[in-house]
Parts: sequence; structure tokens; C-alpha cells
Amino acid sequence: MSIRALWVITHDKGESVQVQFSRRYPSVEFRAKTFAGVHYVSVPEDCNFLPLLLSELGLADPDKPYVAARDDCSRQQRCPALELRVGSSGERTLWPVLTIVQGGIILACLPLIEVPPDPRPSLFSLASVSKGLALLCSLQSFLCGTGVKTPEPDVLVSRLATLPSVLMQVCPLGTPLDTFPQPGTLPGALVSGPGGAQKQPAWKTGVHRGRAVVSVALSEMVRSMQYGNQSKQDLWDVHGTVTCKCEVEGVLPNVTVTLSLPPNGSPLQDILVHPCVTSLDSSILTASSVEENDSSAFSGPYKFPFSPPLEPFRLCSYTSQVSVPPILGSYHLKSEDSHLKLNAVLKLHESVRNSFEYCDAHLPFFNRNLMGNVDIKVTSGQLEVSKEKNLIVWLIGQKFPKSREVTLEGTIHFSGHLAGPSDPMCTDLTAYIKLHFRIPDMTLSGCCVDQHSVQVYSSTKPRIVTTRELVSSTYYIWNSTGDAPVSSGPMLL
Repeated sequence: MSIRALWVITHDKGESVQVQFSRRYPSVEFRAKTFAGVHYVSVPEDCNFLPLLLSELGLADPDKPYVAARDDCSRQQRCPALELRVGSSGERTLWPVLTIVQGGIILACLPLIEVPPDPRPSLFSLASVSKGLALLCSLQSFLCGTGVKTPEPDVLVSRLATLPSVLMQVCPLGTPLDTFPQPGTLPGALVSGPGGAQKQPAWKTGVHRGRAVVSVALSEMVRSMQYGNQSKQDLWDVHGTVTCKCEVEGVLPNVTVTLSLPPNGSPLQDILVHPCVTSLDSSILTASSVEENDSSAFSGPYKFPFSPPLEPFRLCSYTSQVSVPPILGSYHLKSEDSHLKLNAVLKLHESVRNSFEYCDAHLPFFNRNLMGNVDIKVTSGQLEVSKEKNLIVWLIGQKFPKSREVTLEGTIHFSGHLAGPSDPMCTDLTAYIKLHFRIPDMTLSGCCVDQHSVQVYSSTKPRIVTTRELVSSTYYIWNSTGDAPVSSGPMLL
């Protein structure tokens, strides 16, 4: 449910009428125009809306208790969902305008109707009407309190002054999320920090209240295409992202996250940052794909000062050039009569931490009958054959042996009579091993976020949580005795 517009109006028996507050939501109005089509009626300006509303409420002309356009018995009354006739001819109607009147205060809102307007739907079938009235009741309690009397003028002015900030919390972009604060309480958006009161930005719908925690997660994804053929160049690359969630009190708290590299680390490149980053060294932004030995490349440390949103967000992303992939492999597949002979070797590079959360190798077989007898031995881990009889899963486990090398060797007979899955790329001996692995507490580039390097400028000291990981992505080892797709340029996403 969303609202197109909201009004707070004060009056003295129809006189001294003034719009104390009004708010329109263009994004909701665009949706209203899309739903209504040719029946769309735009929201009038305040100067045109006021007389229409007062006349419909019977407050415009107290000396005329009867107005034909309003009080004729042929017109069905649906209070508090009013129908306002707009335009010079009055043929177009704005409906349903929800209203609550208490003393000298009129509260009104125009909910979004997300069903065709013709024929006009029943009020009871529209959830937006009941939710719109609930919003007005909450607004009434916030401005007027629990009593029946209108609050004193200075009290009303004070509460109206906080209303824009409150609406950003409870009705961001025209969609009510929560109830209004109790009358007399100061919204969290206006609580003064060490530097005094701060203005709530439009993009931030609220503030965090409670225990302060800053979480920074660094994740690197490595891709690889290995062919085992001197005529085809192996390819690999690394793409990293830094994701943050900052639960810190204050309207605009300041946080700085620093990325560090080891002394011999390759500089980060192609860095993109979130719009909330407040300032950045120009050398960081201009770092692009450069030669590995280019001494002019900025090698850190990389500082990112920012004022965080409430939800988790991607602080930055980058690429990195590394000298070798984490796992080097070779795959040999030969066809003999009705069976295939397999030989695969996987070797973990000495610079890579030998501690996996998981490490699996998938060997699919396309354009063949389903597998029959499988006679394969491995030096480490265990094998599983899929129920569909077209995939072998090699569960290597959480550690490579001390030699950092594992092998697979054996034969597969395709004696089944049913055809397996097809793939136009993997015909004849074109086949591959696809690796899936995750190594916690490690990155291939050596990039890390030290807990002590995360600086938070807030009234409370937060708990800092940092993590990093290396994850495989499209990590293929192609059969060296068959054809394989080869890219002459950078790997594509």
C-alpha cells in the first residue's frame, strides 16, 4: 500500500484555513497514472485542493448548509472516503480522499488504488483504504495526542516541525512501514549527536538504535580456464567485493574501512565504490587494468571513508592480477570402444591455504547414453554418481594431502539404453572438470581488512567484525585431448 499525497490543514470553522504540511510522492503518482490509464486524475495544487475539500466537508460556506452538488440525495455518501470533483467542468473526480477531522485540524491523504477504476471498486475490497486510515489515525495521535482537544499552537508547531523527519522513517517514498512515535517523544532522526543536530538525508529512512556493530566481509571470486595444451593459453582472473553492514547510532555516522595488501601484493585495479563514500584518493579511482610490473600503479593502503546506509551494501569492488590460479589441473579423456578412460590431476598451489570449507570436482558427460559400470579410483576424497547417471562428483573434502596433489583414474562404461543430456559444446571428447571450492580466511590477492584499521566516529564504540574468503566461479579444466572453447581476450562474466 502506498499514498499519493498527504495533507495537514488547520482551520477555524472554515476560516483562516492554512495547509500546514503537504507531501506528494512522484514515484507513487507515476504508478497511479499507469494503473488508471485514461481515467487518471492528477493531484491538484494545494490552492485548488483546499476549497474542494472544505466544500465537501461542509466547512467552506457555513451559511449554506445545503449544496446540491454535495448534498443531493442521488449522490451516495462514502465518508470518510470523499469524492472531489476537479477541473472547471467538475466531470473528473479524485477518489478516495480519506479524511479525519479533529477540532481545528484536518488530516487527509490520497491512497494509491491498484485496481482498474472502472467500474469503481467497493471500499471494503481496498486494503489501501483501511491502511490509509490507519496512517491518518497514527498521524492524529502524533500531532494531537490522546485527548479530544486540539493541542496548543506552540505544541502543534513543534510537532509539525518534526513531521518531515518522522515521515522519512515511517513512510519512506510513500509506503507506510511503521507507526508514528508517541506524542511528546523526539524522533530518533532529530536526536543531537556530538556535533549538534544533523539533517536527515532523503535516502536514509531511519537511524539505528541499539548495540553498535560494524561488519565488513571481503570476498574474492576466482575464475579459470585451463586447457593443458601449449597451443592454448590458460586464463584466470580475480574479482573482489567488500560488503558492509553498519549498525551505528547517529544520523550520519562516519566510518572508514582500509584495505591492505602484503608487501609483494599486486595492486588492486578497476575499483568501483558505493555513492555513500564521501572522499577518495584520485589515484584509487584512476587505477585500471595495467601491466603487472607497472611501478606507477597505486598499491595502497586503500582508504574508504563513508556514511553508511542502514541496510547491507557493497562498499567497493575491484579486480586483481595474480601470477597463478589456486588449483592447477590436468584432465585426459580417451575413448576406447564403449568406454572412456579418465585421468585427472589436481594440485594445490603452495601459496594457498590448505583448509577448505568444501572442495568438489564435477565431471559431467553429455551427448552419450547414461553411465553403466564406473570403475574409478581416487587418491583422496570419495566419488558419487548422480541419480541421473550422467555426472560424477569428486568430493575432495576440506584438505589436500601433504603432497598437495590428488589424482583420479579409471574407466566408465556407457551401457545404458537411455540417452543422457545433450550439449552442443561438449561433443566427442570435448569435456571438462568444473571445480567448486571455498577457502575461508583467505584471499588470492592477499587483500585484507584489519579490525584495527576500521575507524568509526560515533557516540558509542562498536564491535568490529571482519571476514574474508576465496570462492570459485566458472573454474574449468578442459580435456587436453579434445577441443575446447578458447577466448583470445579477457574472460567474460
